Amino acid sequence: MEDSIFVKILVTGGAGYIGGTVAGLLAERGHFPVVYDDLSHGRRELIPAGVDFVEGALADRAALENLFIAASRSGQPFDGVLHFAALIEAGESMQKPEIYFRNNTASTLSLLEAVLAHGPRRIVFSSTAAVYGEPESVPILEDARLQPTNTYGESKLLVERMLEWFHRIHGLRSASLRYFNVAGAPEGPNGITRGEAHEPESHLIPLILDVALGRRTSIRIYGDDYPTADGTCIRDYIHVSDLADAHLLALSALESTAASEHRLIYNLGNGHGFSVREVIESARRVTGHPIPAEIHPRRAGDPAVLVSSSEKAMRELGWKPRYTQLDDILRTAWQWHQKRYQ
Repeated sequence: MEDSIFVKILVTGGAGYIGGTVAGLLAERGHFPVVYDDLSHGRRELIPAGVDFVEGALADRAALENLFIAASRSGQPFDGVLHFAALIEAGESMQKPEIYFRNNTASTLSLLEAVLAHGPRRIVFSSTAAVYGEPESVPILEDARLQPTNTYGESKLLVERMLEWFHRIHGLRSASLRYFNVAGAPEGPNGITRGEAHEPESHLIPLILDVALGRRTSIRIYGDDYPTADGTCIRDYIHVSDLADAHLLALSALESTAASEHRLIYNLGNGHGFSVREVIESARRVTGHPIPAEIHPRRAGDPAVLVSSSEKAMRELGWKPRYTQLDDILRTAWQWHQKRYQ
């Protein structure tokens, strides 16, 4: 069934990089997204023009319930929820696990309670392939063993387990989308309007592009002694626009799939991993800058290789990534970084 059946969608964390991109795609396709975000890590400029915004905390169950109630009374109830709001730094999660369980797990419970009380019974959860931890084989399939090596992944896995029980007991329809490194910038009719940036920044591609722009002197490589071809970690990368497409397809699938299958799980990626050194080399080609690199010790909780298979999502959702080459992903990210910082 086409995603046109959905009209009004709540997007938690919609002032962030991924959530804002998805909210923009919803609006472009004629839907009515409502962004709910506390702006603790999001930015107002990432909320697409014309999209309704409600400032609030994910842990505030009363505020969420009031939002659902007001929408129903207006005659335009929410048709689904896209849940992005979360802390995402794996390294930080190994230093402050308590704030990850509080923000990612406990706060999501408040959202689910509000959904059960007054909201739509369809939710797409922005999960992570970090739930797999150190994989036994690659590419990773959805039925692989779940054994996170950091508390970020554990905090997301606990939400997935809640969703499973809420499906069994309450009939809540949900989809969990597991993906690794999201990158790039969406290319729309008005050009590139948003991209990836965090404060403080910790993601590899924006850090590399900061070096190309002269905002940093070098890029740090955390560990060059992993059991990989060049000694650096290998990761899967997915363009943010391809990820946005998958979220809308998953939301539609929750309506069209047989009731017994309304707990959906999909990996999302390009199916090919790139090492840290390969990402740096790609950035050198795209930007034309030398991008000096420094070797530093490994970070706790970093598996050597994380590459997922997306065959199930392609087969069942009809998902077709448009950005399959790393240089193309980096090209869009570079265009946005230049526009933002120069």
